Amino acid sequence: MTTLDTTPPPEAAGGGITVADLRIGLTARPDVDVVDDIDLVLRPGEVVGLVGESGSGKTTVGTSLLGYTRAGAMIERGKVLFEDSDVLALPWQQVRRLRGEEIAYVPQDPASALNPSIRIGRQIVELMELRGLGTAESRLQGARDGLAEVGLPNDDEFLRRYAHQLSGGQVQRVALAMAFLPKPKVLVLDEPTTGLDVTTQGMVLQTMGELCRSHGVAALYVTHDLAVVANIADRVAVMYAGQVAEIGDRDTIFAHPSHPYTRALLDSIPHLRQARALSGIPGRTPAPGSRPGGCRFHDRCAFAVEACAEQEPELRERGPGHEVRCLRAGEIGDWDISLGTVPDADPQRAREVILDIADLGVSYGRTQVVFDVGFDVARAEVVALVGESGSGKTTISRCVGGLHKEWTGTIGFEGRPLGHGSRKRSAADRKRIQYIFQNPYLSLNPRLTVEQIVKRPMELFGIASGTEATDRVAELLEQVALGPAVMRYQTNRLSGGERQRVAIARALAAEPDLLVCDEITSALDVSVQGSIVALLDELRRTRGISMLFVTHNLALVRSIAARVQILSAGRVVESGPVADVMDNPREDYTQRLLANSPRID
Repeated sequence: MTTLDTTPPPEAAGGGITVADLRIGLTARPDVDVVDDIDLVLRPGEVVGLVGESGSGKTTVGTSLLGYTRAGAMIERGKVLFEDSDVLALPWQQVRRLRGEEIAYVPQDPASALNPSIRIGRQIVELMELRGLGTAESRLQGARDGLAEVGLPNDDEFLRRYAHQLSGGQVQRVALAMAFLPKPKVLVLDEPTTGLDVTTQGMVLQTMGELCRSHGVAALYVTHDLAVVANIADRVAVMYAGQVAEIGDRDTIFAHPSHPYTRALLDSIPHLRQARALSGIPGRTPAPGSRPGGCRFHDRCAFAVEACAEQEPELRERGPGHEVRCLRAGEIGDWDISLGTVPDADPQRAREVILDIADLGVSYGRTQVVFDVGFDVARAEVVALVGESGSGKTTISRCVGGLHKEWTGTIGFEGRPLGHGSRKRSAADRKRIQYIFQNPYLSLNPRLTVEQIVKRPMELFGIASGTEATDRVAELLEQVALGPAVMRYQTNRLSGGERQRVAIARALAAEPDLLVCDEITSALDVSVQGSIVALLDELRRTRGISMLFVTHNLALVRSIAARVQILSAGRVVESGPVADVMDNPREDYTQRLLANSPRID
């Protein structure tokens, strides 16, 4: 990905916003903190990345800059200093005026910030009316200028569109345009590129970086993706369990991380230049009220000693502008970015083809979206489908999984043609090809227990029932590193990564030969992504399962797949062994995808 110019403008010497000794607790349990001991300084023209796993308190800190906490939480102490005023001490009327005008917020899901029943142009004009910006005559031109500034069309046709008529990247840039129109001095960006393809993500990041630096805006970029932060942030703060574990300038954090947690996160990230044996971080981030004593990370830390469980560390200076909350920060040696690298998959090994696709054309009604696609998948092999949103990769995977039936050409499984749609396939074929969906929050029935969810395919395909099925569920949950303790849980008690593991266990319950994985790690923490990729690779090696892996993450492809198909506008534009395609891309489209992929190596 093209690294942005991260030099703050000359005016960055003063202004910005400062968070001092912030503590946010639970209203029902005043002794329990959500975040604690938070000190941050955001300077004009500077982007500070706030990173960590889900549950670390990142969003809580971000929204506190606007004087806001979610229901059930309260600000117990601390200051948010903005232009010589403490935002937390101001009357609510003044705080309300600050929000949006002086301190703006861009949410993770920009679609939720736009009214689906109002045209884009009218929404922007309405914002300017609400904020008293411009005159009645000049507001429409202001809307056009705002859209142009974020690289969007500003003609009448675009202004007449509704939010659902825009792509994800366009919606995100409309949200950015609306955030920048009042010319705020501080911007809080809450995971604004999660789920976007790499090209769209690259455009959005480029736009954000340029706007923040050209307007002298102090920005806090909240995310779980360290590779993105490496390409946009000037400084990085790493959070764990409600506290800042490490903070420093970008180059120091990525070249010389000193906290074991920062290192563990970096070790979970795939690299574009070399395959890695990915692994997650054992355990999970503790919730407020269940955090261990001493160092909050010690029960997951490979470097912990007895003192770590007894003494709570403070942030200590490791170098100029570099602070670490770790008792052993000076004792654990240097970090190696090459840790965990492995040889690329061998494309010359003998291949026993299990899935063969030829001349595939796919339509939605009268509109054809996939054209003449052909490739194959061998036993115990992972083939990746990669491309931008709308390239056809999920459509192809749905045809293979029997979820879409309007296609031409042939899809062969072990030399036999598959029917168009699951209803025209045998029970044996439906059993042997299992689909894992992108969103585990929607793909699992919230009314059923984990045991009932995983047991269902066994009963449906006559594999096992009763006690035998229950025992098999326990075995599968062990295989996906959950354990039988979650069998009685409903899915609302599980994190996103744990739900995705349940979805994998459900697919494995059918004893499949082919898994179709549709963007199954796109919204997960990098540590959870690492553990799931490690799990899938173990299944491939030990059980000989083949996989069709749909993703827009090219670095992840390097670590999991043997072959890759690059898709654009419904056509395969480049294909071959992963190492060949990524090291020597021939097509401009592939080169652009690689250039826009965030990287730390």
